[in-house]
Amino acid sequence: MDKKPFFTHSRIIFSLLSAAVMAAIFCLSCENADKSSETSGFFTDFVLRHFVKGFAELPPERQDEMHGLVSFIIRKCAHFSAYASLGFCTSCAVGKRKLFSLGSAIAWAICILYACSDELHQHFVAGRSCELRDVCIDSCGALTGLLVSMAVMFIIMRLKRRGTAELR
Repeated sequence: MDKKPFFTHSRIIFSLLSAAVMAAIFCLSCENADKSSETSGFFTDFVLRHFVKGFAELPPERQDEMHGLVSFIIRKCAHFSAYASLGFCTSCAVGKRKLFSLGSAIAWAICILYACSDELHQHFVAGRSCELRDVCIDSCGALTGLLVSMAVMFIIMRLKRRGTAELR
């Protein structure tokens, strides 16, 4: 049985997608506090207008309180989602393997190190901060993306085996 080459088309594609996700994260981290708040504020306002019945009739203090809470949740979900995407792409770039393997550890470590560097980068952007909490959220998102990629790879392998067995 021949071994597959290390640089397969899918590994190259997912490596490029990982780099693209990292670039997108970097660009979003370059936004100063006002621009970042404007970006998340758009989504916050959308959620409050469309999903919180009677929001406009609430007292201003309650509106501010709800706006702050929803904005916080949206920002943290954005962290989680971006790093879930990175975890998925990085995991697929590493290739087919067992869940508890060096490859999985390397994929997750890449994401964690990038999360640390991203938070450090934000420390130098006007009005932004470097938060350990965000590194933890990012790391959990990356792990989720890695687990989803492993599940997808498992399903694809099963479907391929089933297809091969049916051909016999």
